[in-house]
Amino acid sequence: MSTSKKWISGLCAALWAGLMPPVAHASKAGEAEVLHFWTSGGEAKSVEELKTLLAQRGYTWKDFVVVGGAGGNAMVTLKQRVADGKPPAAATLKGPAIQEWAAQSKLNDLDVMAQFDKWDDKLPKVIVDLMKYKGHYVAVPINIHRVNWLWSNNAVLKKAGVAAPPKTLDEFFAAADKVKAAGFVPLAHGDQDWQDFTVFEAVAMAVGGPGFFDKALLQQDKAALGSEPMRKVLETYRRMKSYTDAGASGRDWNVATDMVIKGKAAFQIMGDWAKGEFLVANQKPGVEFSCTVSPGTGGSFLFVVDSLVMFQLKLWESQKAQGFLAYQLMQPVFQEQFNLRKGSIPANTKVPLDKFDSCAQTSGKDFLAAAKDATLLPSIAHGMALSSAQQAALKAVVTEFWQDDKMSVADAQAKLVALTNPAPTNAKK
Repeated sequence: MSTSKKWISGLCAALWAGLMPPVAHASKAGEAEVLHFWTSGGEAKSVEELKTLLAQRGYTWKDFVVVGGAGGNAMVTLKQRVADGKPPAAATLKGPAIQEWAAQSKLNDLDVMAQFDKWDDKLPKVIVDLMKYKGHYVAVPINIHRVNWLWSNNAVLKKAGVAAPPKTLDEFFAAADKVKAAGFVPLAHGDQDWQDFTVFEAVAMAVGGPGFFDKALLQQDKAALGSEPMRKVLETYRRMKSYTDAGASGRDWNVATDMVIKGKAAFQIMGDWAKGEFLVANQKPGVEFSCTVSPGTGGSFLFVVDSLVMFQLKLWESQKAQGFLAYQLMQPVFQEQFNLRKGSIPANTKVPLDKFDSCAQTSGKDFLAAAKDATLLPSIAHGMALSSAQQAALKAVVTEFWQDDKMSVADAQAKLVALTNPAPTNAKK
């Protein structure tokens, strides 16, 4: 039997297993080794949901954990494993990376599962397009993260005399001055390039709006990168840094989140996976902390979709484990429980948000509104847009500017412009 036919048989077997009641004492079944980077407190609890669901059917989840926020280290490890002919059963991928792997004919086609479970009816079109390669499903979406969030410690704001989390950049800087005067760190931050670019994206969206963001950063338009709005973005971005502390070197994102949780800092600009850390610390939105859209970005939604792809394997039992894993990932029970713990919202739009907190309910409402208003945009910082090479080049310039206070705004802007290729002479105007 060919690999593709065996995989389809595995999917059918997994579908049948999914419809049957769980066995009390399952015999040893296939193992699903999963490469992921969900290692923080909230993320680790979320993974336990999948392990439990698989164990109920006799399948074993094997962690292949690679630490490092945003998954950069995980992708290096994955490439080496595949090159050595030892791919994991599944791996977390995002954005263009899904298409890049699919183009190498390394991923399994999930159309049988998708048609059986009617994924097209459960997923927003923007997500469907990301999960397919040449019209075929090759990835399973797990969640939708919003990147442009501002997390606030309510007690710190009260001590600093700040009435409410800031909604605009001007309000943010005014609040940050009060927080600094009160002896707290205004903006918790780490020194990783993706953290730098997370703040940069939020500032670019606030200063220039979604249209500018799309043209300058997603389309890499030379004129937009060299424009006055981009100069203002860089000036505002540098001003943001002045409200961080000197101890950011070597700090991971969840450590920065912990600064807000423990009242050492007032704010953090970070995706909603940060909420998982607050929840693990037994804090509640609206009580100990606030979740609001990052200053100046109301009406826009920068998103990240975590997804799993299934690599082609030889062992039949491993293929069945893959199939059952793919089936469970889209089920309402898993999507609800996983996202309740992770801080995100379900990719499956048929899952009600009744059990979710106010942050998630706001995110769900804003996601649908942004999709309708064309202000739903992919995050570059978190691998949802541009090629890996383009992402790396942009991040390098932004981080260099963030770290080197002697680099002028003009020099940073010139470096951004230099990343683009000259427009061809026959380009349409």
